[in-house]
Amino acid sequence: MAEETEIQPGAEGAGAPAPEGGERQGRGPRGGRGRGGGDRGRGGRDGNRGRRDDRRGGGEEGGEELIEKLVHINRVSKTVKGGKRFGFAALVVVGDGKGRVGFGHGKAREVPEAISKATASAKKKMIRVPLREGRTLHHDGNGHFGAGRVTLRSAPQGTGIIAGGPMRAIFESLGVADVVTKSVGTSNPYNMIRATFEALGEQTSPKSVAQRRGKKIADLLGRGGSQTAEADAAMVVE
Repeated sequence: MAEETEIQPGAEGAGAPAPEGGERQGRGPRGGRGRGGGDRGRGGRDGNRGRRDDRRGGGEEGGEELIEKLVHINRVSKTVKGGKRFGFAALVVVGDGKGRVGFGHGKAREVPEAISKATASAKKKMIRVPLREGRTLHHDGNGHFGAGRVTLRSAPQGTGIIAGGPMRAIFESLGVADVVTKSVGTSNPYNMIRATFEALGEQTSPKSVAQRRGKKIADLLGRGGSQTAEADAAMVVE
């Protein structure tokens, strides 16, 4: 009897077949913990990732749909101890196509990161430009920055965007359909864009001028308030 009592614990500890109920009781908790923990871990990671996507998606859907134009990419280098460190500089123009536009530039070791930095900078510096009939400028304008000088002129319907390079990207993002431009001097995209934004910043609408001077829009357009001037004033939105 003593030997039987010694063999039974030893046999079970050595892995001898135990009752089916024992197997289920022994495997169940380990399997449950493994599967349950894995499911909870995956669920937690998926849940966090889903919430981050929802925040980004909500910001894009709740906000305006912006038009992004990549104007220029330049490879830059920084001399450090042991050699040169190369990077990229991006120039981006962002607009909503309804009278708001901005530009920005960013630097990074990789092109996508530089573009994202430039886009974020452009969104922070957007300005509003009054448009006539939502398609062209109210009046002509000039702008200069450094060695770059630009001239902007309003145009009749059907003219299109007569501009090239960086200036075309600005007007396409701004929502202008008819404009004539001329750039004199440097072809540096940074100077051209800054000169163009200086000219756009001087744009004013008849409505704002009338409010500032305490007059009616018809008085400004018709120099006396004729019927034609009143009709033109009724068409002025901004």
